[in-house]
Amino acid sequence: MLKGDFPVERFAGLRTPFYYYDLPLLRRTLDLVQAQLDRNPEFRVHYAVKANYNSRILAEIASRGFGADCVSGGEVQAALDAGFPAEGIVFAGVGKSDEEIRLALQAGISRFNVESAAELEIIDALAGEMGKVAPVALRINPDIGAHTHAGITTGLAENKFGINYEQLDEVMDLALRLQHVQYVGMHFHIGSQILDMSDFVALCNRVNELVVRLQRGGRPVGDINVGGGLGINYQHPNHLPIADFEGWFDTFRKHLKLPQGTIVHFEPGRSIVAPCGSLICRVLYVKQGTHKQFAIIDGSMTELVRPAMYRAYHRVENLSSSEPEEIYDVVGPVCESSDVFVKEFSMDKCHRGDFVAIRSAGAYGEAMASRYNLHRIPDAYFFEG
Repeated sequence: MLKGDFPVERFAGLRTPFYYYDLPLLRRTLDLVQAQLDRNPEFRVHYAVKANYNSRILAEIASRGFGADCVSGGEVQAALDAGFPAEGIVFAGVGKSDEEIRLALQAGISRFNVESAAELEIIDALAGEMGKVAPVALRINPDIGAHTHAGITTGLAENKFGINYEQLDEVMDLALRLQHVQYVGMHFHIGSQILDMSDFVALCNRVNELVVRLQRGGRPVGDINVGGGLGINYQHPNHLPIADFEGWFDTFRKHLKLPQGTIVHFEPGRSIVAPCGSLICRVLYVKQGTHKQFAIIDGSMTELVRPAMYRAYHRVENLSSSEPEEIYDVVGPVCESSDVFVKEFSMDKCHRGDFVAIRSAGAYGEAMASRYNLHRIPDAYFFEG
């Protein structure tokens, strides 16, 4: 969505900050994902609900027939409410509560991505109490370091996620012995915001190794879930608004060596929704320091925590100005020194009351908003095209 496409005149009566979603861009993104699935009939996509659970966004994605990847009971319920079929819902997460497991069992979800032997035994017991058999995939920690921020890697040996691959045989044998679980496959996830396809090639190689090992041991392989993690271009949201889905799916198509007919599951989140969302704020003050200039806006880390938490970059655009650019630190009003969106950033000259857009905020923005400093949760509005 180009700067000139934002209807600033319509923003005048809206209370800032708020989220603004470009639904035509979301639909084009979903079209491209569907085109890849049409090319690869053994592939299945489950949208990662944690990225954005806005009900309008969920309904749009569910209408395409995709599945949902959930990491809490609340997300399972949100997916069901949005129209995702239960048979397309997978439930991951390292600490599922008994209440959440019962909810998912009652709904009849597709599978639990199980992260430990202890969890496997609890699911078996709860399923037995309910007279059900729970489909389970084993989440394997492949010990692969992705080229991304340390806070969003999930596949290293020291991460809390998954079953160490050295323990796979032992845990799989347990799954095959238990009476109230049914082993259906393996699940992997190495991290988020990954742009280097060689990381996914490394994952493919590890999966291939494990498949050979299972086959030699006479154990079943089942489906393969490679997780998500595909990144987007945060630097150039106008020129590169859609992630490289073709390159991502092709990487797995070319490098996975699986038994004929194996179903491969994917769990994209950020790559689907991040580009379509912007956080719209107003400039409160332009503050001149001794050596730098600050644009103090009414949006903050309570609405978009990624820059404070991960030092993540989001492009900021002044929607109200076309004056020559000046250099600013763009900061929020929260009483924390980390409440900074970007430093030493060049953008059109700012004035009090100008609208600014913090771009590529459709993932882990609204979903992670908080009421710290008693800020309100931001509203959401939608561009229909």
